[in-house]
Amino acid sequence: MTSNPSCGVKVLGTGSAVPNNVLDNETLAERFQVDRDWIEQRTGIRERRYCDDDEGTYELQVRALKDALDSAEMKGSDLDLIICATVTAEMTCPSNACRVAAAVDSKPAGAFDLVAACSGFVYAINVADNLIRGGSYKTIAVVGCDAMSKLTDPNDRGTSILFGDAGGAAILQRCNDASKGCFYQTMSADGEPWPALYIPTCEKGVVEGDEATTEIGMLRMKGKEVYKFAVTKFQEITETLLNETGLTPDDVSQFICHQSNMRIIESAQTKLGLADEKVYKNIDLFGNSSAGAAALCFDQLWKEGKMKDDDVIVMLAFGGGLTWSSSAWRI
Repeated sequence: MTSNPSCGVKVLGTGSAVPNNVLDNETLAERFQVDRDWIEQRTGIRERRYCDDDEGTYELQVRALKDALDSAEMKGSDLDLIICATVTAEMTCPSNACRVAAAVDSKPAGAFDLVAACSGFVYAINVADNLIRGGSYKTIAVVGCDAMSKLTDPNDRGTSILFGDAGGAAILQRCNDASKGCFYQTMSADGEPWPALYIPTCEKGVVEGDEATTEIGMLRMKGKEVYKFAVTKFQEITETLLNETGLTPDDVSQFICHQSNMRIIESAQTKLGLADEKVYKNIDLFGNSSAGAAALCFDQLWKEGKMKDDDVIVMLAFGGGLTWSSSAWRI
């Protein structure tokens, strides 16, 4: 889907937040009686961040958004809307977005949570671009954040070695340069294979035939199915985006992809022929933080000066639902 060309959308600033606690492979290797190198070989992850007991998604969201507002030299009251992409909100009512809005004093700006699992930040930034171009909103904050440690069974090796906690935020604003912002986007889903990645909240919610010993309320994942889906979709949505926009990999400054598993990223990268310096990776230090992953990458690239004026940035994500999304931006 192409966007409305009547106005543009510019990035004013970005922010991020990660917990101080580091969970390294040595700790997990001892817990599961495996070699630490085995974990890195399978995932590309060396360490991930975990929240303290008194810290969670809300706290990371607030820190990330305040960091983004500082970056943009703005106040919460300058915002018209806050969108928080997350699957680990502490409450369903009120939304985390409303609590975050109160923390940054953005009243009466709108606020809502968006649930698209690991695709959440890319879904949210697409929605924000559309709302700004629609004319009803001028300045929108998009926050992608998950504290996956709160939903990961510490005794489940398949998920414990992958997931971590992180959040990122971006401040977007309408501008008169129609070339700025999102010029191509997709948001897709296939709900049929949802049992491949889900979080049952009661015994009734457990899928028939699921023999996992994971605690109720914790993430359950069929690793092989999710791996196959992610590798396939990464390649498919990238090829579709390049074909429909007429872009070549050389035209793209940075590909920001969901940090699911280093092997998934590298496999798709090789098949697509993408140069290593164009595919941003931080999974080795932060693991898979669901909606926080692409958001953290976005902030790190911005802060490192790797998103310059007129650069083309491509975002790609895939996750539970099952969902997948793409977004091409001119900065």
